[in-house]
Amino acid sequence: MSLPPILVDDAAVALFVGRLQQEQVIAVDLEADSLHAYREKVCLLQFSTPGETVLVDPLAVPDLSVLSPVLADTSIRKIFHAADYDIRCLYRDFGLKINGLFDTMIACQMLGEEKVGLADVLRKYFAVELDKRFQRADWSQRPLSEGMIRYAGEDTRHLHALAEILEQKLVDKGRLDWALEEFALLEQVRHSAQDGPLFLRVKTAGTLDRRQLAVLESLLQWRDAEARRRDCPVFKVMGTAVLLELARLMPVTTRAMAGIEGLPPRLSQRYGEVFLQAIEGGMNLPAEQLPVYPRGEARMRDPELDKKMVVLKKWRTAVAADLEMDPGVLINNSLLEDIARNQPRTQSDLEKLPAMKNWQRRELGEGVLKVLKA
Repeated sequence: MSLPPILVDDAAVALFVGRLQQEQVIAVDLEADSLHAYREKVCLLQFSTPGETVLVDPLAVPDLSVLSPVLADTSIRKIFHAADYDIRCLYRDFGLKINGLFDTMIACQMLGEEKVGLADVLRKYFAVELDKRFQRADWSQRPLSEGMIRYAGEDTRHLHALAEILEQKLVDKGRLDWALEEFALLEQVRHSAQDGPLFLRVKTAGTLDRRQLAVLESLLQWRDAEARRRDCPVFKVMGTAVLLELARLMPVTTRAMAGIEGLPPRLSQRYGEVFLQAIEGGMNLPAEQLPVYPRGEARMRDPELDKKMVVLKKWRTAVAADLEMDPGVLINNSLLEDIARNQPRTQSDLEKLPAMKNWQRRELGEGVLKVLKA
């Protein structure tokens, strides 16, 4: 099979968009450099129509607004696999919106597929093997290798046939409307910048006291600046677990850092003095300036709520087994707790639960009400 062409100038992209506008269905994917850059960016776009696969290089053609009418056109179906990340990236980098979505991963989840990753699904339905070597590749490099180009084309080339198979299976199971509602909701997701202290991005930071939080923030700020200087992801500078342990122990000498897991002697020698400066900065911060980890309102343990959750989870497990679906896809724990806490008694009450989707109310509502009445 010949390699798909890569479009690297405005005129070529505009001509290609003209062809896309004549299509009823297009398959779309993208590749980014999140594992290789401080600020990730979209590095390649892949499009497949029933007749051709074409790659677009946004590093050569940074203004992709010409694609906007096609991608926003609800009359042209856009097939993605696991579209959440792609939709966020396309809007963040180019202001592009997706309408007319068909997400083959969500379709697989609605059908109860055991494995929903693209490689697994393509292997199951088409005996296609994707080369996993390129999943972690640096897609910002130029020129792209022949293997990378071939891999990128394979990501979308089979999506048309896959979507046809999955859509028919959804129709046969009476779940197409479930999937369509999920697609419509997914079209609305957007990338959101993370503001505030860096420690808010560390899940276990809430276990630290305020002085330790100050030290952690100082260490995280150093790592962030170093990653920006090197133009690499922060995890390639230093693991978060190491910085957490430094914040807990607050060592005042490099010798005291010995034995910290994930901090071998070579890194301790390289960064020891920098760590000590960052730790000292947090330790010397005036008490009135110490950060506070935000905590939600503490809820008293409710034995009745716990009992309801046990019953609801047991019911969910049984229903999911009957439908051959993952329980968490059928109804997630957050919604289950919302139901247990609000204890709806009627369909009207269910409509007041904003996290409950229409298909869940239709298919599961009666069962939920019965369980709560029991």
